[in-house]
Amino acid sequence: MVFPRVSIIILNWNGWRDTIECLESVYRITYPNYDVVVVDNGSQDDSVQKIKEYAEGKVRVNSKFFEYNTENKPIKVFEVSEDDAREGRFNRPLYEKYDVDRRMILIKNKDNYGFAGGNNIGIKFALSVLNPEYILLLNNDTVVDPKFLDELVKVAESDEKIGIVGPKIYYYDYKGRSDVIWFDGGRIHWWWLWAYSSSKDSERDTHPRNVEWITGAALMMNTKYFKTLNSKYFFGNEDVELGIKANRKGLRVICVPSSKVWHKVGVSRKKAKVNIRALEGYFNFVRVNFSSLTYAYQVVINTLLIPVRFILNRDLNMLYYLLQKFKQRQ
Repeated sequence: MVFPRVSIIILNWNGWRDTIECLESVYRITYPNYDVVVVDNGSQDDSVQKIKEYAEGKVRVNSKFFEYNTENKPIKVFEVSEDDAREGRFNRPLYEKYDVDRRMILIKNKDNYGFAGGNNIGIKFALSVLNPEYILLLNNDTVVDPKFLDELVKVAESDEKIGIVGPKIYYYDYKGRSDVIWFDGGRIHWWWLWAYSSSKDSERDTHPRNVEWITGAALMMNTKYFKTLNSKYFFGNEDVELGIKANRKGLRVICVPSSKVWHKVGVSRKKAKVNIRALEGYFNFVRVNFSSLTYAYQVVINTLLIPVRFILNRDLNMLYYLLQKFKQRQ
């Protein structure tokens, strides 16, 4: 049986504790042909050192989802500078002497390039050096089921017109529960308070189904069709735009309920602080992918409704930005 190669890209920024729990769950998966590429996005803490210490077996991971595994430590870490990653300089023959669960690539970016920009460095490196059939973007604040990748690949390989697949994602901890659905596929809304939303269907929906987009928290794309994210978005929207592009190419976007991931919802967004760059990215996303009329509608409706949240959060800079955006439409 042939197992297509999957390069798993995990982006870290000042979040090594979440990252090592994610890594420990990934190194327990049953799928036999994968790479782990951790991209440190210019962290200002000791993330790089702590991730290496984890790989050496010096940092124990505690999780309610699994028992810590001592048998696959140490994990060989191949450190790659941003410049070498961009140029595709890497000792692949040495790397491939190690088993899949005993090796890790750690790319050290010079700065924080945002979600798309940081992931793109990892994606381009993987495509130039590892030649995977699939790229899997995985948030560092997730924990995966041991068979999650088997299920994704099985569905992805079932139809050559499938461009993107993603798992059913549960809250890591929702009022003490880990069986509450956070994401089960996304929808696009041409006229709504927000241009897109996620589905949270019941457990009765167990079959793979067509959706309009997959969250970047856990997204696997076929490298025949997709090779990059739109780095104009600092945080958010790039995954939705990828779904729109797939649909316009006549490709299928599939949610796979039998593939399960748990997500610490809000961890990444809290660090990003939903800042002006993220909001501006949303408006740029609507402007590029929707009609002028829809764009004007989004600016107006968000100018009226979103400020309430910003006022409650005492974020007057965001309120000022929205007011300026509204004036530009007059």
